Amino acid sequence: MTPRLRVRALIAVALFSLVGLADAADPKTLRVGVRGGTDEQIWEVVTQVAKKNGLNVQPVVISGAASPNEALNNGDLEANSFQHIPFLRDQIKQRGYKLAAVGDTYISPIAFYSKKYKAIKDLPDGAKVAIPNDPSNQTRALVVLRDAGLFTLRDGFDPYTGTASLADVTGYKKKINLIESASVVLARSLEDVDTAAIVNTFAYQAGLIATRDGIAVEKREHNPYVNIIVVREQDKNAPWVAPLVKAYQSEEVRQFIQKQFGGSVVPVF
Repeated sequence: MTPRLRVRALIAVALFSLVGLADAADPKTLRVGVRGGTDEQIWEVVTQVAKKNGLNVQPVVISGAASPNEALNNGDLEANSFQHIPFLRDQIKQRGYKLAAVGDTYISPIAFYSKKYKAIKDLPDGAKVAIPNDPSNQTRALVVLRDAGLFTLRDGFDPYTGTASLADVTGYKKKINLIESASVVLARSLEDVDTAAIVNTFAYQAGLIATRDGIAVEKREHNPYVNIIVVREQDKNAPWVAPLVKAYQSEEVRQFIQKQFGGSVVPVF
């Protein structure tokens, strides 16, 4: 079996077990691909809101090697909701998908945490500042430090179209030592540095919440790392798209996110 057929087979299994053959074949049912966990929980609420407005939505949890973007591109789903714009951009570039973002959902903000300082402005000269070593999260961390006024980034940098690295840091306003490390390590390294940028997943596991414990937190405004609802390009103006986005961007969903996740996941609508 080719990789493409294998992925489609995995999607078919998911659709059969979670949607059922009747729903999968029913064009009145909007099948939305999600990952388990946060998105699965939120879409259970979205489904209830949509139903009250006459829209039949069926979340399809896709796990393992199966790709929600592959499934969507192939027409096995009507929409998906699990990714941010840079991830979608890279997928389109690498695989040629014809997909489009149609609505914002939430952000799981990256933040800097410290056991020594209460604010990023309190960092002394020579402070050890740990950041992730993967391109996406390193970019996010550097943008947070830039926005906090610690340095500037090269002219022309735009997180919507590219990533940033240490080579792009210019104009230090404070002498700090940037240290790269794997995201999985950073949450366990707070004792060894003055501050560290920790992605939401590992921060939450360590009992840290960005909006409560972060000394510098990623902004949600004008941020490409906000998660999105995605459909095929040919469907972006379909009559069901706006009601689907409206169901997600409802007060019921906002309140659920705020109550359920306590600031580790932040609605952006």
